[in-house]
Amino acid sequence: MADEENTLQTGLILSTGFASLIAGYMFGVTTTRGYFITPELAEERRRNLADPVESEESDIDEDDTLLDHAPNWANGAEADRRQGLKNPEKPIVRDTGEECKLVLVVRTDLGMTKGKIAAQCSHATLACYKKLARSPEGSAERKLLARWEKLGQAKIAVQIKGQDEMLALCRKARGLGLVAEVVQDAGRTQIEAGSMTVLGVGPAPRSVVDQVTGGLKLL
Repeated sequence: MADEENTLQTGLILSTGFASLIAGYMFGVTTTRGYFITPELAEERRRNLADPVESEESDIDEDDTLLDHAPNWANGAEADRRQGLKNPEKPIVRDTGEECKLVLVVRTDLGMTKGKIAAQCSHATLACYKKLARSPEGSAERKLLARWEKLGQAKIAVQIKGQDEMLALCRKARGLGLVAEVVQDAGRTQIEAGSMTVLGVGPAPRSVVDQVTGGLKLL
């Protein structure tokens, strides 16, 4: 008799668990598809689906061959010579053991939209990352990069109002041994070709980066 009761209890528990699993799955599916949401959220969802464009930034140009916002890096030897910049072969900043950060210096005088700024900041971030990643394995630069990655890849966006100020900051950063990468826009959407849009400084120890960008306002 006891065995029969135990068997019934076990079957009941398994049946209840299975039913709960199926119910939870169905609830998740129907919620994701928007069946159990308020009328306000349903209307917002409908508008988003009807208008998928999130910004004025287009990824592909008219002939679908080039990135519409593809940057021209302003950091080649010839570009540095024209701009009066000194670009050492590798960063010489001393590793202080503190938290590292990357600062993105954005020009606000160009009138870029939020989408455009996001794209240009992405270009600058990638350029700075690649610069450090090309350093030899086990070097101080690679250790800085690894610590920045491990601690959350801190990024700060600040603003300036002109190209001359950007070039001055770039010179100062490189003079301190920091990675400093300038992005020039290809000019296929919103701004003139060759415009310097964003300066990336770092990743590097916070105290050293602050010597360059610490006085700038947040974007």
